[in-house]
Formats: sequence, C-alpha cells, structure tokens
Amino acid sequence: MTTSPATAAPKLETTTAEDTLKQKSRATGIISGGHLVAKALKNEGVDTIFTLCGGHIIDIYDGCVDEGIRIIDVRHEQVAAHAADGYARQTGKLGCVVTTAGPGCTNAVTGVATAFRSESPIIHIGGQGALTQHKMGSLQDLPHVDLMSAITKFAATVPSTERVADMISMAARECLHGAPGPAYLEIPRDVLDREVDASKTVIPSPGRYRASTRSLGDPADIEKLADILVNSERPAILYGQQVWMARGHEEAVALLRGLDVPGYFNGASRGLLPPGDPHHFDRTRSQAFAKADVLVIVGTPFDFRMGYGRRISKDLTLVQIDQDYRTVGKNREVDLGLVGHPGAILGAVLQAATGRIKNEKRQARREWMKQLAAAEEAATQKLMPLFKSDNTPIHPYRVAYELNEFLTDDTIYIGDGGDVVTISAQAVRPRKPGQWMDPGALGSLGVGTGFAIAAKLAHPQKEVLCYYGDGAFGMTAFDMETANRFGVPYLAVIGNNSAMNQIRYGQLAKYGEERGNVGNLLGDVPFSKFAEMLGGYGEEVREPGQIAPALARAREAVLKSRRSAVVNIWVDPREYAPGTKNQTMYK
Repeated sequence: MTTSPATAAPKLETTTAEDTLKQKSRATGIISGGHLVAKALKNEGVDTIFTLCGGHIIDIYDGCVDEGIRIIDVRHEQVAAHAADGYARQTGKLGCVVTTAGPGCTNAVTGVATAFRSESPIIHIGGQGALTQHKMGSLQDLPHVDLMSAITKFAATVPSTERVADMISMAARECLHGAPGPAYLEIPRDVLDREVDASKTVIPSPGRYRASTRSLGDPADIEKLADILVNSERPAILYGQQVWMARGHEEAVALLRGLDVPGYFNGASRGLLPPGDPHHFDRTRSQAFAKADVLVIVGTPFDFRMGYGRRISKDLTLVQIDQDYRTVGKNREVDLGLVGHPGAILGAVLQAATGRIKNEKRQARREWMKQLAAAEEAATQKLMPLFKSDNTPIHPYRVAYELNEFLTDDTIYIGDGGDVVTISAQAVRPRKPGQWMDPGALGSLGVGTGFAIAAKLAHPQKEVLCYYGDGAFGMTAFDMETANRFGVPYLAVIGNNSAMNQIRYGQLAKYGEERGNVGNLLGDVPFSKFAEMLGGYGEEVREPGQIAPALARAREAVLKSRRSAVVNIWVDPREYAPGTKNQTMYK
C-alpha cells in the first residue's frame, strides 16, 4: 500500500556527527572561515549572494544560512556576476557574487568587468586550492588575483582565517571609495574551512570604519559653478550613471527645476524625470552640445558614447562633476572640474544659486528651453513613420515604440544586445528612476537574464521586462529557469533577426555581400518554445499589429502562472540603428 504525499508520515530529523560537531563548535565560541565570511557580508548590508556551487566555497553557504543571507544559485557564473551587478544598481547596496576556483572565477569575468566599466559596487568572493597545496597543481588552481586585478578596484588573497572578516571590510571599503566598482577576494579552501577562536578574530562593527562618501570637494568651486549657472542664458546638464548609482537623483532633479535648466540623461540616469516633464530632453543632445553657453556633465566620462568630448562645442563653458578624480578632464579639457558625490555637489550648488538669477536671464533660458522643446517635437515627428511602420518583416523601431507604449509606471526595462539597446533608447522612456538598465560602456551581451533576476528580487512588486537581441538571449537564457525556480518571473521580448546584426552591418559595408555574412548569421530559432519548455508562456510574432496583443497576453500569463514568458518578434535583418550605420562606436 502506498501513501499519498498529503498523508505521508513526517520525516524524522536525524542528527549527524557533523551536526553535533557544529553545534559544539558554536557553543564553545569556535567559528569557521565560511561563517566569518557570512558575518562580515551581513555587516556590509549584503542580504543576497549570487553563486554557483563548488567544493571550495560550500562553507560560505552554511554561514549564509545561519546569518539569514539569501542564496540564489544560478546555472552559469556569468549570470551570477551580472545579477550581483544588477542587484547593486537596483538596491544601491553592495552586490555579492561567490564562485568556486578556476572556471568558476573565469566564467564570472565578463560580469565583473561589466560592473567595472559601469562603476557598480560588487564584491566577488572566489575559492582557491588550499595553502598547503600552493604551487602543487591543485584542482582548479589558477592565479585568480592576477587575473582579476585588471578589472577590479581591489584584488587580494586572504592569508589566514583570522583575517577573513577584516579583509572583506577592506574590499568593501574599496568598492565604495570614490566612483564605485568591484573588488575580488580569493580565499583558499583550508583558510575557509579552518575553525578558530571567535574571540581572537576581528569582525568590524557596521558603520564604525567608514568615512562619509558625500564629499563636496572644494567649497570655492561650488560657488564658482553657482556663479556660472546664475549668469548663463543657455545652460544644459547631462546626468550619467553615477547620479543614480550614488542616489543623488533627488538633488539632480531639484537643480533642474529650481534653476530652469534642460536635463539630458545617460545610462542608469534615464528615468530620473518622467516623459513629458518640461525639464526632460533627449532628442536634442547634439543641438544642446553645440549651442549651449554652459554645459555641465555629471557622472559620465568622455568616452566613446560622448564622442570623447569632441562633439561638444569649444565655445561653451564646460563643467565636469565626477566621483573619480582621474575622469575629470580626461580626453577633453574642462573649464571647471569638481570631484565628489554628485547629489551633495548639486544640492550645494542649488542652495548657492537659489534666488540669484535675474529675470532677464531666467526669461532667456526659458526661451532656450522652448526652442529645444520645439526641436524635440520635430525630431519625434520625424521618427513616427518608423515607430508606426506596418512593414513586414517588422521594423525594429516599431518594436521599440510598442514596448514604450506597453510600459507601466512600475516596469523596469532592461536592454540586452547591440542595436536592440540603441534603437530602443530612441523610443523607450522609463517612467521612474532606476527603471532603465543596459550593459553600459563595456557593451556586454548576456546581461539581461542576471539583471532581470536581480531586479525582480529587489522589487518583487514591479514588472520586469527584458528586451533581448536573439544573439544576447542565446548566451544566458537557461537561467530563466533560475528566475522561475526562485519565484521571480519576468517578461522576455526578443527582437529576432537571426544575426549579430550590429556587427554584420560593418562587415557588409567593408567586405560586400560575398564575405559580409561570415561569422555573424544565426539560425532561425522559435524562442517561444523555450518559455513553454520551462512551463511558461511563449508566442511568435511576425505581424506588427500583433505586437501589442502578444505583449498583453504574455503579461497576463506571467501574473497567472508565476513563470517567465517569451515573446519572440521577428524583425527585419536589413534595418539598423543610426549609430551602427555610422559606426560611431568605433570612432
């Protein structure tokens, strides 16, 4: 006779010798390296780690269970690292990825490098063979610290169990110093597994070993910038990644409104103002960079996305504010540079400038904003034929337009791909701060799945939509199962042209039809089947009029089934983003 699960006898708890030893160790004040890791991470405000298991790191898991730290185990370490990055972006706290030695570390490299270029604070804890086996060729032994030094702000080996906690605090401090970024700590297995007297270890107390990061810089420069803005007639400000990452967005918005300055937004700062706000501009950046009398660049470098500063008029007054001294004036001379926390600086500048703008200056800048607003509307109308194109195969601009129309006030939008990101950036307008995520300056494909998991974990009440290129989706899609397993489903939309199209364009232009398709064409994959395989909803879309209904059905399915959905939209492989056509990313 069989017993149904509902009436099965309760399973008796058994106590193993290992359990008894652990209980005894805890009672006598003995603690292992893995438990020290967990205690130190908890001190840093880490409530979630992203990981893929390995023999070198399992004692960290045991410690995390005791400390109440959530463990999200994924199928590939690249996703774990992207998720840690995404969690840092969404929460404003330190993200954490834990990997085993060797391939566990190397698989995470792309995610850590993405965080490095995006100035996102994550701590990467990696395993290593035992110190007693140093240079003997132990399993998965690699020079991890040497590998990670180039893409982190801090990289080191923990030499003893007694040093575990204070070295985690040291690494975390570096993550949050100046412009944020990643740190790497390698912990050898015998250091991690060894048990020591807890009274002889140092676990720094939270909040007692840090200085404030809200630096104003030189107060005299605050006054200089206030004077510059007070006397300006055609000012403009560009807010970049750091403004959101430093949570300086409230001061940033207050300055735009208080001084009547048009605002432009880059990276994670997209969404600081909602679409339709009179101080929100995005289609007239070139005009502002050419015709403004004062331009303030906050929290973004003069890198390829900014034309290395060469697209900015030499006749205007250029001010740069950044958390990293090394970024100010790099690639382009500035008239005034300020180093510090963007929110603190902008708040102080607003205070110093309030009430000082003369009526004629304020009237002039309102006329300036009116001119820009008219140019914005003209630029939008120029794009509308593409946004509403009824062509088949579907024009990628139509997809981007439909996605923007589909977003709610609480949708976090993630772009993962090449042209997918650049085209959707011309249409998608996030409604609130923190609701735009993209690969950043490294241009990594495959960020979307980890970002989606992290965003939904951080904000379970919000909808998460990730728009992938088909190439990007294929890189990390299997961790959609991870999202389902942990109850954080999201809506995946794929712009499918069966190609790595951003690169394909350049090849075709350079080598012609005969050789231009080498190494960049992909198979025609009905990705909707992937969602169905995982118990979710999937749909193929080949007609532009079916995009909106398909998205609505997918949204409903995610809410009902608590499984991720995939809408696979077949887009025209002959259409490209303007930046791709101009190859601006390489200029």
